[in-house]
Amino acid sequence: MTDLQTSSPEPADLTGTDAVDAEDVSNSVDAVVSEDAESAEPADLDREGDIAADYIEELLDIADIDGDIDIDTRNGRAYISVNAEDGTNLSLLAKADTVAALQELTRLAVQNQTGGYSRLILDIAGSRDARQAELGILVDRSIAKLDEGAAEAALPPMSSYERKLVHDIVSERGYVSNSRGEGRDRHTVITAA
Repeated sequence: MTDLQTSSPEPADLTGTDAVDAEDVSNSVDAVVSEDAESAEPADLDREGDIAADYIEELLDIADIDGDIDIDTRNGRAYISVNAEDGTNLSLLAKADTVAALQELTRLAVQNQTGGYSRLILDIAGSRDARQAELGILVDRSIAKLDEGAAEAALPPMSSYERKLVHDIVSERGYVSNSRGEGRDRHTVITAA
């Protein structure tokens, strides 16, 4: 059985670099993100979170997978986190491709009920933290290439959320990044400051 927990919503921070990459690689519909999606009201995000949590809870119950669901809102997005104690079968869903697919299904479920585009983020068993650590290593390798004399270093294509994480990591390291390409080929390129 799953436990549902909500945290108090934080005010949306719409000044971040997230708006730089409005196109989500995993779904071509994301290329037409409207201003409304970027300036979602906290009440709308709370509703998205509730719908998404209900969808995920039902999925977990059907699959007989234990997990606790937390709902949070920040940076103009609803965040759904599913966690469980070590040794549970939740790890079956924590692979990056599985999380991405479940996130898209959850977004579609939210869109079906609200009629609006959803930018929610799904994290299962710490998969987002693990991916952020992987991206940090990828950025460090690319920076090493720049330090060896390369003019720029291109990363592989990834979702807008992952590109935003990369932009943040690159900025912390004192370098510059921008996104290039369209659709599934959209990727980040790092250059010296």
